[in-house]
Amino acid sequence: MTAAVEVYGEMAAFASLRTPAWHTLGTVFSDPVSTLEMLELAHLNGWDVRLEDIILPARSHRNFYATVRTNPFDGGNDVLGIVKDRYVPFQNEELFAFGDSLLSDGRWETAGSIKNGTVVFGSLALDREVVLDPTGVEDKVNTYLLVHTSHDGSLSIQASVTPVRVVCQNTLNMALRNNKQTYKIRHTEKAEDRLVAAREALGIAHKYVDAFEKEAAALFTQAVDDNKFYEIIKAAYPMPDEANVKGAMTKWQNKTDALFTIWNGPTEVGIKGTAWGAYNALTERLDWGRTPRKGDAENVYAAAAGFDNVTNVEKNRLLKVVKTLAKAS
Repeated sequence: MTAAVEVYGEMAAFASLRTPAWHTLGTVFSDPVSTLEMLELAHLNGWDVRLEDIILPARSHRNFYATVRTNPFDGGNDVLGIVKDRYVPFQNEELFAFGDSLLSDGRWETAGSIKNGTVVFGSLALDREVVLDPTGVEDKVNTYLLVHTSHDGSLSIQASVTPVRVVCQNTLNMALRNNKQTYKIRHTEKAEDRLVAAREALGIAHKYVDAFEKEAAALFTQAVDDNKFYEIIKAAYPMPDEANVKGAMTKWQNKTDALFTIWNGPTEVGIKGTAWGAYNALTERLDWGRTPRKGDAENVYAAAAGFDNVTNVEKNRLLKVVKTLAKAS
């Protein structure tokens, strides 16, 4: 398991249109492909996810089953999770068909399997590009519709909007007032109900992008100089009492230095000096500047792709800090 993407030898269950993966793994192709081809390129086809009986060691009032798939690389059988009797397997082909129902003429951008095959995803370009300062720096944010689910019972079928700033590839998942970012469907819902859900999910997506664009544009107009950025850092990450916690001040200073390096770096060209730039510096460090625990980069890369709810909550906390301090100028 490298960078969260499922790997087998030199092969990886990941495919991407033009843009290389976060981790240089998988198949990168230059021209749009069909849904079937995308599934094949990402090694997501033919898994045949199914339920198999589990022999319990004692009596139980509930039945439990193992979710099992056919491994796409060696043809063996893999147990992906343990579920209860109401769980209905959802094939990867069905997930991508759901994506097609969201955008009938959509273009698949990425597809893959993470967390040892328990979570699969695909992203479609929404063709809703947010451009800040169109006559000046033209800072661009691309928006994608991310469909994903799990095969271990941990996730419903979900459709989410994922804005990604082009320069640094960090996700900007904001919780915006009165605007949902994710639409969820239970594994037990019938196929015909999913079509109704798809239309609602697409409507939610467009409303979210409208709100996101408005929020980002407002941040872009608010001035933040170096001193104000330092205040934002201290508000986001309060300075520790060095006398109470050994080494805490050194860690805090390292974090501050890393943020100022980003603030003065190439990904901030054109947006430094704005609240938008301050927020992007904070989220870029969160996505790409952390050291993986025990050398395992899975959580870091999954968070950067927008899959980690804890990281998304933290980004929204940072957004509130930036907005509060910028308005106080």
